[in-house]
Amino acid sequence: MFTTLPYGSWPSPLGADDLADASVRLSELLLCGADTYWIESRPLEGGRNALVRHRAGSTVDVVTTPADGGTFDVRTRVHEYGGASYAVTDSLVVASRREDDRLYRIDLTEDAFAPPAPLVPADGRRYADLEIDTARGVLYAVAEDHGGPGEYRTDPTATLVAIPLDGSAAEDGDAVITLINGPDFISSPRLSHDGAFLAWITWDHPAMPWDSSTLQVATVADGGGRLLHHRTIAGGPEISVAEPLWTPAGDLVHVDDRSGWWNLYRTEFEAAHRRTRHLHPADAEFTMPQWGFGPRTADLLDEHHLMVSFGVGGRRRLGAVQLENGALEIWPGDWEPERDVRAAPGRVVFIGCSATEPQSVIELDLVRGRVSVLRTSSGLRVPPEAIAAGEAVSWPSADGVAHGFLYQPSSEVAIGPDGELPPLLVLSHGGPTAATSAGFDPAVQFWTTRGFAVLDVNYGGSTGYGRAYRERLHGRWGVVDVADCASGARWLADQGIVDGARMAVRGGSAGGFTTLAALTFTDTFAAGASYYGIGDLVALAEHTHKFESHYLDTLVGPYPQAAETFRERSPIQHTGQLRAPMILLQGTEDRVVPPEQAETMASAVRDAGMDVDVHMFDGEGHGFRRAENKRAALEAELAFYGRVFGFTPA
Repeated sequence: MFTTLPYGSWPSPLGADDLADASVRLSELLLCGADTYWIESRPLEGGRNALVRHRAGSTVDVVTTPADGGTFDVRTRVHEYGGASYAVTDSLVVASRREDDRLYRIDLTEDAFAPPAPLVPADGRRYADLEIDTARGVLYAVAEDHGGPGEYRTDPTATLVAIPLDGSAAEDGDAVITLINGPDFISSPRLSHDGAFLAWITWDHPAMPWDSSTLQVATVADGGGRLLHHRTIAGGPEISVAEPLWTPAGDLVHVDDRSGWWNLYRTEFEAAHRRTRHLHPADAEFTMPQWGFGPRTADLLDEHHLMVSFGVGGRRRLGAVQLENGALEIWPGDWEPERDVRAAPGRVVFIGCSATEPQSVIELDLVRGRVSVLRTSSGLRVPPEAIAAGEAVSWPSADGVAHGFLYQPSSEVAIGPDGELPPLLVLSHGGPTAATSAGFDPAVQFWTTRGFAVLDVNYGGSTGYGRAYRERLHGRWGVVDVADCASGARWLADQGIVDGARMAVRGGSAGGFTTLAALTFTDTFAAGASYYGIGDLVALAEHTHKFESHYLDTLVGPYPQAAETFRERSPIQHTGQLRAPMILLQGTEDRVVPPEQAETMASAVRDAGMDVDVHMFDGEGHGFRRAENKRAALEAELAFYGRVFGFTPA
């Protein structure tokens, strides 16, 4: 029996406290023998990242418990976004500790973990993308030097270093050996199976890694303290290279987009020359943008096969690629890979979700033909009849076609009144060089189960549709993304699917900028919610961190030469054009989008006579981690829409 209730007021099985308390973020998957490791970001522990180990047939153990009685947040702040913050062998773990930016060694035994022992001093350097060289007793890592303990530089120096595993560098920073310096950015050190060669990736301002980068290889000298015979294998201007991976035969597999798509290539090294061949030509994306270190969408299954995830039309699939001829066999399962894919003979583990299950660590036992869930990000369950499935949609926009996923309101207990159409939330993802996917997401179902329709937009600039679609945003950030979001909303209203008078736009970070720009420069939306969003492009260009300090050169134009364009695109410069209320949610310790952006934007909106709610969260950075803050933000946003759209939330 259904009860007729206004859209937005439906009772939902998902509360704000459920989403905040019950959901963990899963990342950085690694395999070591029969063991599986990953990182869990735990809101109920203040957003701490815990490194955990799953042993075959046993429960999950927490690896990182500090000996000093404090905390051990496994995270690196290199590039501010971090990633690849730990490495493992069968006898030890090396992990970055957020509290002091030091690397720690944790020795493993059958039944216990030794207390963490520091490998480097607290000297202002941060480390990421760790690669253990057991034979030489060193760790290769990307280092970012901020000058001194607790200091922060907007232009830190990046190097590739070798760190002794015996702890001799813990008090003497000079024992950390610099192998590579000079490039603005370095990532992905990968040691060949025989230990003879090291591969890595570099790029320089103003490029981002998905614009132009190069894949380098060198011979590792005895002792691991020098790299010899450097050569460039792939990449260069207008080519993005990613994910170097050595085969047991000594060949190097990588991904680059010279064809217009991120495809797989294999380089074979012979005595006097090398040969690189296109392994599997396809209009498909075999990697993701390197916002954080260490994305892995391809891994060796055995000496003849790679296990890969790849994107087509905004959706990702899992498959096996033959190294010899590039033939692809697609896995037919229901789970869609969203993050890392790891493989070993007889098993594959990946982070993915399905249409009805949240993000989880999934293991495929290829010998027994069994699929197991090792860990789920959320214990929340939504009745099947209340789940809104994402429908891939495309619509005409300013200069072509835009893409996204539509979720219609869905409930097992409520329906909307006759003649009433649901309100719409348009979601604008961050990045902006990123993408959204259509798997089960409690954060989307939170809205659809209350009677909202949701359009999750992969606007021009999003990944997953080839380089040309990604480059639609070049020079036109704040134009193309806004047009794609607004045209998608109007397209749904024109078809009678949603109420054109009750449409809102929401997003975080770069998606927050698109939100604020859409509220300022279009009359499509009646409300908006910006999470740590950008209101002033000039301030962003002048004060952001190194990794993104020239990102706007591509998205908007070189600064300060294009300063006028920056002002034209900045919502804060045009608050007089605002016709819709907004809610701003911001962390006080955000270095990517400083909190002054939200405070200045709120002041300008008030001066323009418009309604604005502002919520500042102490101790939060770029993205909220603490359960109480996630809960408060979501409750405030729901109440805001209730006031604007005229319904009382259940």
